[in-house]
Order: sequence, then structure tokens, then C-alpha cells
Amino acid sequence: MLRVAVVGSGPSGCYTAQSLVQQDPDALVDVLDRLPCPYGLVRYGVAPDHEKIKSLQNSLRTILEHERVRFLGGVEVGAGGVPAARLRELYHAVVYCVGAATDRHLGIPGEDLPGSWAATEFVSWYSAHPDSTTDGFVAGARSVVVIGLGNVAVDVTRMLARGTTELSPTDIPHPALTALAAGRVTQVHMAGRRGPSQARFTTKELRELGSLPDTEVDVDPAELALDPAYLDPSALSAPPRRNVEVLRGWTAAEPRSSSRRISLRFFLRPVEILADGGRVSAVRFERTLPDGHGGVRGTGEFEEIEAQLVLRSVGYRGVPVEGLPFDAESGTVPHVNGRVVRGGCVVPGEYVAGWIKRGPTGVIGTNRPDAKETATSLLADAPTLVHRELREDPLDALRAAGLAPVGWAGWCAIEQAEAELGASLGRRVVKLPDWQSLMNAARAR
Repeated sequence: MLRVAVVGSGPSGCYTAQSLVQQDPDALVDVLDRLPCPYGLVRYGVAPDHEKIKSLQNSLRTILEHERVRFLGGVEVGAGGVPAARLRELYHAVVYCVGAATDRHLGIPGEDLPGSWAATEFVSWYSAHPDSTTDGFVAGARSVVVIGLGNVAVDVTRMLARGTTELSPTDIPHPALTALAAGRVTQVHMAGRRGPSQARFTTKELRELGSLPDTEVDVDPAELALDPAYLDPSALSAPPRRNVEVLRGWTAAEPRSSSRRISLRFFLRPVEILADGGRVSAVRFERTLPDGHGGVRGTGEFEEIEAQLVLRSVGYRGVPVEGLPFDAESGTVPHVNGRVVRGGCVVPGEYVAGWIKRGPTGVIGTNRPDAKETATSLLADAPTLVHRELREDPLDALRAAGLAPVGWAGWCAIEQAEAELGASLGRRVVKLPDWQSLMNAARAR
């Protein structure tokens, strides 16, 4: 009987577990996660107001409730936790689905000033990630600059412009809801170094900005016209062409009287974050132009945009996994069809799936075929893997090592506690925002 550990319970981990139990009727899969809660970025990366996308948790739940799948939360793998070598002793195979856990840096002066944050830190705060210990993002901020033209940039821009009435029905933690409600942000600038035809946001996300109550979206036609593809979008593929159509519509719209404004800025490359009194006060940008080869070039013209808060959204990056090889340039684990490669040789029994395998690309659904490829490779190796006899139940071994894994019953207790917290606040489900409250709820079961 094949016993597999899947490290990570986000979409890639869940889809890997699903592929394994579907293709092998005898496979047993333990899905391990550092957090006591499953679902990865679906729980802690999707914005609270995107309830349709968050409902994907229901299908992931079905996978984790499969009779041959076991969820073990609160289990750190690698440095400070269960060594990778120990996992290999407890399982026939281990699949790492650990995502891309850090942010890319701009590499400009002032990036580390107070008031300058990675957008993912802001996302963790309003998503109640238990590792988030920072508050006060919006305190004293009137003008915000969001650097980046992807969906995360759109998400944080939208959340800054949302009102209490719209956010209260969501599962946003109460401290974040209170802080956003008390905030004084009236202007959000979302800026990127390229043009509208090269922006990474999806049309659905972009359109949402135009539907926010009491908020006007401002686009400069002169900036859009710098993009040759904007002037003649017929040669563009469908996604960027639809983005261009939405932007065209906003330039033609009549101005509205609104208390908040979102400005979409293009062909601006950040070169420095400026300070006043030791905190962020503005961002200095250099105007760019298309270089004719798919990139941009600087023009030597500069502009400063006032900001008391800067959110940097320029992409995710994988980090090394203790005990595994790592390609620092791509931020991924070297592999062949999901099989980990060490020193140029495939290592049977160690596998990767998701962003740590391919890099932070694609949408949630991209993880399904990616996971299936890895599961297929693993099952092809299974005849040689199962010859090794496993003498311990991994759960017993983890407990003997002093760990207290949170099982499915513990996760259900967390869900119940979040429902009760929501009811006590006159809201629906409200996330528990810290490690202590999560673990207290899990152990109460």
C-alpha cells in the first residue's frame, strides 16, 4: 500500500492528493500543513470580498474529507520542524507543494522605509493570516501608491476603496474591518512600468474597480496612447484586448462626484521611495516608453506621487526548502515532470507540484493539470517505492517527536469557533486572526 506525504494544503496540494487517490485505489495520502488551517492561498490570499473564488474551499474540502486522505495541520517541515529526511523514512514518497512564500523586491532606495510594505503583508493582514503581526497600515494615510499591474495589485487597491457596508458580510477579521472603516484613504494610485496591453490583471478584476460605490476610476488617455497596441488592439489576444476596451470606456466616461478616487498609471518605473520625518512621503517614478522589443526604456523624465502608504506588488518568489535542491534564479526546485533532480539525477520518492515546481504563474485552475503530471510520475515510480517497508504510522511518529498535529476534527472546531465569533459580532463567519486563538479552538474539540 503506497503511503504519500503531501506538504502543503493549498490547491496544488489538494489536487495532488486527489490525483493520487483517484489513480491508485490503495494509496493513502497525508496532507501536511504548517498552519492549523487548510486551503493555502484560497483562505489566506483571495480577498474577502471575492466570495465566489473563496467558495472553491468547498471542492477542496471534499478532497480532504476523502477516506484515504488525512489532514495534519500545524506540522512544520524543514528547519525548525520535521526534517525532510525524516519524512522520507515515514512515507514511500513526499510531494512538496509549498508555493512561493516570499515577495520579489524592487531594489530601489527607500524600499524599507516605514510605510512601505510588500502587498502580500497587507493581504495577510486583511486575510487574518496568523503570521501577520503588523497593524496600522492605513493609519494616517490619505494617498496610497500601489506598485504593480497584476491581480494582487488590483485586490489591495479595491480593498482600500471598499466601504464597511460591503466588507462587513465577509470573513475579514474584525480588527482589519475596524481599521479600514476608520481610515482616511481617499486616493489610490496603481502604477506600473509597462503599458495597458502588458498588464497582468484579468479583465474581471479590472472591471470590479469601476463598480465600487462612491469611487471614481481615473485613467490618463495620454499615458494609454503611449502603448502602440492600445491605439490598434486588433492584433492583441483576447485578455489584453478586453482590458484595453475597459480602459477606453473609462476615458470616455463622464466625471462623477465621489469621495474616493483610483488612478491607474502606466509607463512609470519606481526609482526611489521618498521620506519625510522618517516615513514614506512620496514615490519617485521615471517615465518609460516601449523599446520596440517587448520591454521598456527610461526617458530621464521623472514624477513624484504623494503617498503615506506604499504597497509593492511585483510578484512572488519561492524560497529554499530545507533538504531539497533549489534553483535561486527561478526560485523553484529542479525537477523533471515533478520528480526532484539532485546533481543532475532524478530522485525517486521526492516530488514537487505547484509554484515551487513551475514558479508563480497561472491561476488556481492551472494547479490541477500540474498536480496530475506530478502524481502520474509518482505512481509510475510506485512499484520501486513500495518495496521499502514502513514500520510506523506517521501520525504516531509525529506525536512521539513532540508534535500535536491538528486533524480534521480540529479544523472543524476552528470553523465552528469562527462562526460563533461572527455571530457574537453581528456578522457572518469571522476569521480568528492569530495562532493562539486558532490553536485554542482546535484543541477545544
